[in-house]
Order: sequence, then structure tokens, then C-alpha cells
Amino acid sequence: MSPRRRVRRTPQLLLVAFLLGALLAPPAAAVTTPRRPPGGGLPLRVATYNIHAGAGADGVFDLDRQTAELRALDADVIGLQKVDRHWGDRSAWRDLAGELAERLRMHVSFAPIYSLDPARPGGPRAEYGVAVLSRHRIVSAENHEITRLSTQDPNPVPAPAPGFGEVVVRVRGLPVHVYVTHLDYRQDPAVRIAQVADTRRIMAKDRGPRILLGDLNAEPDAPELAPLWRELADADPGSPTFPARNPVKRIDFVAVSRGGPHGGITVRRAWVPETAASDHRPVAADLLLRRRDR
Repeated sequence: MSPRRRVRRTPQLLLVAFLLGALLAPPAAAVTTPRRPPGGGLPLRVATYNIHAGAGADGVFDLDRQTAELRALDADVIGLQKVDRHWGDRSAWRDLAGELAERLRMHVSFAPIYSLDPARPGGPRAEYGVAVLSRHRIVSAENHEITRLSTQDPNPVPAPAPGFGEVVVRVRGLPVHVYVTHLDYRQDPAVRIAQVADTRRIMAKDRGPRILLGDLNAEPDAPELAPLWRELADADPGSPTFPARNPVKRIDFVAVSRGGPHGGITVRRAWVPETAASDHRPVAADLLLRRRDR
């Protein structure tokens, strides 16, 4: 019997094997929006969530619980309402927007409604407002003023105040305007009527796809929200969002531009996850972005 021939692996053969392995290996997991579907368009998953300053429906502050719920959404862009930054004991004086962004490895833009002097000299300002978390890089951000009735003034009157956040993110090169808002909670709709008018005026200045995320404190068929639906489409998930336990009404919204010069967005699906990590349930939606009409 002839002896077994020993095969010598030359450096050239090793290089070829390495290149073949690299070509055949599965791609690394993506951290942003998946590839566009065959029918065209750019997929984007968005969500809105009133986080109740980190407290659940049980009134217990638990940011770990909310982090888990947000991670489970697997959203590319998230609008948050009722967000504390060093606000007070209820949220342990923590920066909720910054912590959630770090935990989820997302970019963040915070738009305060209130920014008060520090509780202690030299400490951070006590702030409360809304925020956007994004896997896509935030290329610009602005904190717009809309009409508000302050909760910090004992005798408030409607007046312009900040807290209507806007960011621009680029999805595969396409600029997308994302807005996050929290409208007035009072039974009298007068302030919400003014806020809707302000919202439409601000959003009308922008071109390209536009997405509004927020707690509007009114149901979809409320008369004060009707003007919004002239330019925006409600991504109706078909389920209520408030209160988190046994919800009876939907006051949390994902709304998207219909088309024309603003660039249309198709809602592929929308849903309301069942969770009591806040006093609201979130709304999530899978969208398909279309480039602006020419």
C-alpha cells in the first residue's frame, strides 16, 4: 500500500479559502432598517409610547421594565412622551431619555416642555418633555413652540411654549421628518384645537415624508383632531391604548403624510402591544417610505 500523500496548504490556497468563506458566510445582523422589499420603497418601523415618567400602571418606577418593552418593539424610531430629565423623586432624578437611548443603543433628541432651575446649586436643570430615539443618525433637531396651558403656573393662560419636537433622520439617504408631541389633557378641547392648528402650520413648512408620533389626548374621531387628517393618515392599529390595563380608548397615534409634494408613506401594518409597563400602551407601525413626487 502506498503511503498517504500529505497535502501542503500554500499561502495562496489559504487566501482563497478565506475569501470563499467570507463570500459564503451569512451577513452580520443589521442595526437599522432591513433591505427594501421587491415592490420598492424603504421600510421603517416606528412607535410611540407615553412612558409615564418611568412608572408602570401599578405606579412603580421601573425603567428596566420599560426598556424591555421598548427593546421588544424593535423599532427604528420611537417617540416618547412624559419624559423626565432630573425632574424629581418620582423618577429618581434620572435622565430617562439619555438612559433609554444608551440602553437601546439609539440616538436621542430631547425636547423639554419645562426646564426649571436646578433643585441644588450646580446641579442639572429639572426638565420634562418629549423625546425621539432613533437607530438612524439624527441630522437635525428642533424644539418648536405650540400653544400650551402651563401646569407650573397657578393661573395659566394659553400661550406659546416649547415641547413639540422635530428631528430629521436619513433612511438610506432619504430625509424623513419625525415629530413627537403631547397634547393638552383637559376635557375642554380649546387648547387642543389651537395645538392642532400650530402643528399643521409647523409641519406644512417641511417637504418629504413626515411622521407624527404622540399622545394626542383625544380619540381619532374627536372634532379637534379632524384638521390633522387632511394631510395625515392615521395608522389605525385597531386597538385602544389607554388605560394600559383594560384599555377603553385610543389616544396614542402614529400618523403619516399621505403623498403629493410631501412624499407618501404606506402603512403596512400597525399594532398595540399588550403591556402595563406604563399607564399607556404603545403603538407600533411598519411603514414603507416613498420618495417625494417629482
